[in-house]
Amino acid sequence: VQLQAFGGGLVQAGGSLRLSCAASGFTFDDDTIGWFRQAPGKERERVSCICISSSDGSTYYADSVKGRFTISSDNAKNTVYLQMNSLKPEDTAVDYCAASLVLGRCDHMNYWGKGTLVTVSS
Repeated sequence: VQLQAFGGGLVQAGGSLRLSCAASGFTFDDDTIGWFRQAPGKERERVSCICISSSDGSTYYADSVKGRFTISSDNAKNTVYLQMNSLKPEDTAVDYCAASLVLGRCDHMNYWGKGTLVTVSS
């Protein structure tokens, strides 16, 4: 199982980025995919999660990103996206995607991808 996150980069405050998390080695089916981030000198933070199921597409957002970030999935491509709008300098972090094999659980992930760096300049 591999998760690959990409789409990070340098953007000015107020700008947008779209992160992608491509999964290989397993098929989205009653899983939970989450985006996490870790800023320099800070603990890892859960940013957003999405349930991948034919009966449950629930999403979760941290308070710090509500209204600015949108998580979505393309099950045919085994890919989850994180659209980040109105970016702020405090969004600067290494962003990771992770997968839980338990639907609805985003606090204990089974697989982690390598991070992608998001830098927001003021």
